Amino acid sequence: MSNVQSQNQQHLTKKTLALGWTSLVFDFGRWTLDIGLLLVLCAVTGFAQDNTCTLKLAQLPDAPELFGFRMGMTTLQVKARVPRIVFGKVNEFGVSQTTINPDFDPLMDKTTLAGVRSLSFDFLDDHVSSLWFGFDGSFKWQSVPAFVTGISRSLRLPDAWKPWKTRGRQMKCADFQMTVGFVAEGPSFHLIDESAEQTIAERRQAKEDESDAAAQTDVVEIVANKRDKTYYVAGCLPTPEITPDDRMVFDSREAAEKAGYKLAKKCEQKVQRPMSNVHVERHSSSSEYKLQRGPFERHDLKVEL
Repeated sequence: MSNVQSQNQQHLTKKTLALGWTSLVFDFGRWTLDIGLLLVLCAVTGFAQDNTCTLKLAQLPDAPELFGFRMGMTTLQVKARVPRIVFGKVNEFGVSQTTINPDFDPLMDKTTLAGVRSLSFDFLDDHVSSLWFGFDGSFKWQSVPAFVTGISRSLRLPDAWKPWKTRGRQMKCADFQMTVGFVAEGPSFHLIDESAEQTIAERRQAKEDESDAAAQTDVVEIVANKRDKTYYVAGCLPTPEITPDDRMVFDSREAAEKAGYKLAKKCEQKVQRPMSNVHVERHSSSSEYKLQRGPFERHDLKVEL
């Protein structure tokens, strides 16, 4: 029996050791997986942080690809750069727009805008708020990827470009955004001042709010008397004043009449009768017409035929 017990004990010991090693290997593998996932997460987070643009317009350097133009330039400064430019009319929000096409203006010095097919400006309060360049086939960067690489180097931009529309790229920064696309025979580049866009949006909203407030002010209340089922229009107030218990208010004459109220007799002369009540009759034997307004008033009207 002692030999059998000894063998069982040895077998149990080996089994315990095997289980221990298995557990250790499993734990080690789990730790390795956790560390690997942590490293991947850190890498993704770092990439996401690097893949953003925190630049501001004031930090952008002058780049030869912008041909001496920059955001915030005044109309006078733009005029000094391109004397042939003609500015558009300023709208009620302080915005104006204009476009120059060097190829179609024989008096423009094209050597200062080499490779530019079209150039559009937006102005807010006489300052450039948007620049759009359309380049022709002679420009040095002839594809969207090549333009993105080149303009990023010139403006010292981070690698934060994202897909935009079909083949374009877009980057949004602290107070501006830019897009690169391909139009006709060459690439295009658009630089937008987001702060200016926000100002324009606020001015439009303020105008809409003002219009809404004015529309509400223009609404004329129709005062009615529950007791005698009559209503009164502006400039014809009830005398004596209607008591609060009998007072009703409608937003239009139509609403009052639909509710069963009739115009007070004292207000009838205040209300202009619609022209739909006007009838014209012609005497068959002459060129004399009769103009009838309502059921009682008649006036003769001579008409040359």
